[in-house]
Amino acid sequence: MAKVMIMDHPLIQHKIGYIRREDTGTKDFRQTVSEIAMLICYEATRDLELTDVNITTPICDTTVKELKGRKLAIVPILRAGLGMVDGMLTLIPTAKVGHIGLYRDPETHKPVEYYCKLPADSAEREVFVVDPMLATGGSASAAIQMLKDKGCKKIHFMCIIAAPEGVEVLKKAHPDVDIYIGALDEKLNENAYIVPGLGDAGDRIFGTK
Repeated sequence: MAKVMIMDHPLIQHKIGYIRREDTGTKDFRQTVSEIAMLICYEATRDLELTDVNITTPICDTTVKELKGRKLAIVPILRAGLGMVDGMLTLIPTAKVGHIGLYRDPETHKPVEYYCKLPADSAEREVFVVDPMLATGGSASAAIQMLKDKGCKKIHFMCIIAAPEGVEVLKKAHPDVDIYIGALDEKLNENAYIVPGLGDAGDRIFGTK
């Protein structure tokens, strides 16, 4: 059974409090989202497998650890997920990046696909799907299903803020996918926005509000 991990690190909580503020401007919002993504990524990669490798230091031969087997891929859900990529690449610069384009139909709140481009070897990689907000869970579930349809087997989901409703939908749709959450909020409102949330993450990252 997959795990749901809600971050309790003080730096993550402090930075999430900052981006919740209505008066946080676009530049600071974007930078802080990137920093939060890096910190969550640090926690989310804690269980990656390691293998022993023999090397030579300036002093002697020795054995060190390095990541085993599959390499990593980061797949943001467009467009807000793009705001999390740079922070993660700071930690994992060799990761490849794919993109999945989904938008939420304003009437039905269901996800509609408009774009999908993945690394050619994504099925062999450990994939981290990222989106700042897990609201209804529809977009995340659809994106993960797209990856599974293309042969991906080891998939994780990372978000900054989640609603309980979205977590339950994602757990039910994909019980094999680990979920990493910066903060679990109270609920969704009648417009399927997270409460208290931080508004529209995409608009705040790209200044299109």
